[in-house]
Parts: sequence; structure tokens; C-alpha cells
Amino acid sequence: MTPIRPRRSALYMPASNARALEKARTLPADAVIFDLEDAVAPDRKELARDQACAAVRNGGYGAREVVIRINALDTPWGEADLAAVAQAAPDAVLVPKVSSAETLAAVGMRLRRHGAPERTRVWAMIETPLAVLKAEEIASSALDVDSRLACFVLGTNDLAKETRARLLPTRAAMMPWLMQVLAAARAYGVDVLDGVYNDLSDEAGFRAECEQGRDCGFDGKSLIHPNQIAVANEVFGPTPGEVAAARAIVEVFERPENADKGAVAVDGRMVERLHAEMAKRMLDLAEAIEKLGRG
Repeated sequence: MTPIRPRRSALYMPASNARALEKARTLPADAVIFDLEDAVAPDRKELARDQACAAVRNGGYGAREVVIRINALDTPWGEADLAAVAQAAPDAVLVPKVSSAETLAAVGMRLRRHGAPERTRVWAMIETPLAVLKAEEIASSALDVDSRLACFVLGTNDLAKETRARLLPTRAAMMPWLMQVLAAARAYGVDVLDGVYNDLSDEAGFRAECEQGRDCGFDGKSLIHPNQIAVANEVFGPTPGEVAAARAIVEVFERPENADKGAVAVDGRMVERLHAEMAKRMLDLAEAIEKLGRG
């Protein structure tokens, strides 16, 4: 089984901003995404690419997962981005506008051709109506080791633009699409991150959307400002009470007298073995977070 990697918070940072790349070494985000795409003007694309790749090669990001979001392959910069990123060898490359499994096959082929190490994974932006409709097909790419697919990232702003859905506080119009993508990801063992929250002045709204995403089953949230990291880490991580409850469930099922039982009583409620599996995953996540040393 692949070890759990916490992805509670994934912060976008414009790679054209050298100070931001430096600051990323000190931020408590689980992942930092050096952006060559939306956050970078056309006349600064090459600068951003060079700076992002240099930052990755120089290292110093500790246990943080370092990801570079490239420009789409059908843009003037995409091919050069992918070639340079493959050589820099970040933890992952984030591919925008993925709407088919063929796109991921093409990315995987190019990464291998350009010499990217096997540890460099692929994250896929799901941000178009077609991507939602083909979410199962795209997620199934994870069965092909050459695709390197490890994570979906929802592009909710682009999805709203393409569908003309309004981004209201409850996200009622968008929830069916989000859950469709999440179900596809889970079917093939792919992690999935919720989209960004745009209003930096609305901390209560941001927390509520994090809690909604957590309750839906997302692994974490993509972020646009360092001030959002603490809330995302808190909400998408297990609480001490949840950890204690999970430990109690696991310990009960580990008792010799319960070895052949499918359900046991824990604190007055019946608990099945599937709950023990869920509890074990929570404990593994809590342990992985503790090893990061940043809560």
C-alpha cells in the first residue's frame, strides 16, 4: 500500500515572483504549487519557468510536496515547460485543462522521454465540463504506471466560467460535478483536492467551504494565499478527539477475542470492520501529519 501523504493544503504561488518561491520554504503548507500558467503574464512565462526549475533544483523545501503547474501542451509554452520541469524533477507536475486520458498518456510519454525520475508524479486539473463528464476515464489512467497520475485538482473558477454556474456560498449547482469527480478519483485510488476560495476577506466563508469539502471526502484544498493555510490544515486534519476514537476502534478489533468478529461494541455503539479500516487510515494520516512537524 502506498504511504499516505498529507495534502491538506496546496498553495499556488506565481513562479514569476522570486520572493514567493523563497518564502515557500518557510510556509506550513503540505504542498506548494509553483504556477507557470494562470498567475503569469505571457511576457514573463520563460522567466517563471526558469525560476521555478531553479528553485526546485536548489531545494530547501523540506517535507513539503513541490509541484509545478505547467501551461497546457497546446499553448506556445507547454512543451518547453514540460521538458524543463522533467529535468528539474519536482515531486509532481500539475497539468491544466485535462479533458481526456490521452492527455495524461502524452504527458507521461514526454516525462519519460525527457528523463524525469519515476518519483515525479502527475497531478491533473479537472476544470472543464468535458473533464467532469470524462472523470472516470481520466481517473482510470492511474492504472497505467506510465501516466504517473496521483492527484486531481478541481479548477472551480474555470468550471464556473465554462458552465456559467454561479459560485454561491453553498456551491449547490456545482456539488453534483464535484462529487462525480471525487467518486471517479476514489474508484482508482487517486487523491483529489477541492478548488480555491476567492474571497480572502471572508475567513468564515473559507472555513465553511473547507468543512464542506472535508465532509464530501476531499483530501485537502488548493489555496491562493498563505493566510489560508492554517485553516485548511486544521479542517482537513483529524482532531485529537477523532484520533482517540479511531485508536479505540482499532485496539478493540486487535484483541484476540475479536479476531473472528465482524462487528463489536465500542463505547455503546456497534462498530464494523469497515469502521476499523477507516480508523486505521485516520491514524496513518495523523502519524504522517505529525512527522511533518507543522500541525
